[in-house]
Amino acid sequence: MNDEFWEFLEDLVVNSQIVYERRKGTAHPRCPNQLYPVDYGYLEGTGSIDGGGVDIWLGSSGEKSISGVLCTVDVLKKDTELKILYACTQDEIDDILRFVNSNQMRAIRIMRNS
Repeated sequence: MNDEFWEFLEDLVVNSQIVYERRKGTAHPRCPNQLYPVDYGYLEGTGSIDGGGVDIWLGSSGEKSISGVLCTVDVLKKDTELKILYACTQDEIDDILRFVNSNQMRAIRIMRNS
């Protein structure tokens, strides 16, 4: 079942249009001191608990595959989400975790090969 989860998630990414919401280096809208460490967006036509599309972090590894996912808890918004880590290097994943694990949000990562 573990392999099928990743295959289904890959299918979702491959068959969806990626919409870039925040480019690397742009400021977070509510926290202007925080800069996005990699490109961030969502998969158009998909659904997530917050009513928007499935979120995706887009790294620079060149490997066109899912590196893992983040499970997040946001106490300010009072929600949880699954965020895809796509083509992310280990350094980018570490940077994303530092970015996400600040203010009122916390995340854990689940790596694809774990």
